[in-house]
Amino acid sequence: MLEKSENPCILCCAITGSVPKKSDNPAVPISIAEQVESSHAAVEAGASIIHAHVRNPDGSASSDPEKFARLQEELRYHCPEIIIQFSTGGRSGSGRERGGMLSLCPEMASLAVGSNNFPTRVYENSPDLVAWLASEMQNYKIVPEVEAFDLSHIFRAIKMHDERQLFGQLYVQFVMGVKNAMPADRSVFDFYVSLMRNRAPDAAWCAAGIGANQILVNEWAIAAGGHTRAGLEDNVRLDRNTLAPSNAALIARAAKICEKYERPVASPVEARKILGLRVT
Repeated sequence: MLEKSENPCILCCAITGSVPKKSDNPAVPISIAEQVESSHAAVEAGASIIHAHVRNPDGSASSDPEKFARLQEELRYHCPEIIIQFSTGGRSGSGRERGGMLSLCPEMASLAVGSNNFPTRVYENSPDLVAWLASEMQNYKIVPEVEAFDLSHIFRAIKMHDERQLFGQLYVQFVMGVKNAMPADRSVFDFYVSLMRNRAPDAAWCAAGIGANQILVNEWAIAAGGHTRAGLEDNVRLDRNTLAPSNAALIARAAKICEKYERPVASPVEARKILGLRVT
């Protein structure tokens, strides 16, 4: 196992999501220009992955491949080293339209491998849809970041990877704190980490906390040797009384936790090596 000083931590910035609005926090980037500016600042603060959704002009969620293409083009121009990860999440569309942008060949894309409850609805990911999204990622050589909202999703991800249904190295993200799904519980987190180490020792993992759980889960993940995610998609506040001024502020906060645990923040080059991506 790497010593802490030799174990860089990947910071992923979830810049926009499908839910937060300007009325929640004026810093939420909606337009392509705002997303690129916010991403550039997050990269300077330590992010090596940009997790991206796109929006319509009215702020509503979109799965329009043309919008993803414009965002990718601008990110590659202004942040040429960054790893771009498209979201195939269910709030942005339904059925196969959720994977309509995969032909753009981002290096990574999120992949939910099972269904679960969300705050007001069921986040539906049927076996057929999951298999199709995974096959599209295989076709376009996209490494999935498996978003695990429940314990069963981790088992499913490991099985799919063992059966060669997932492209590249296995990378699992524990999502904790979504209302009606898995809470941010330390004993559960510790079990998740133990499970990954025992069942998928060659895999990498990260963790994301929703809302006030963001900083809590950031610290758990960094201290345990994993990677982590921050950003306005998951949390619009620094604390109960203070809105986050930017995505960069949330990434900088995670970077300070890395310093506390003597873990360097991974550069995009280091992140690519950790995740088995091509090094540009």
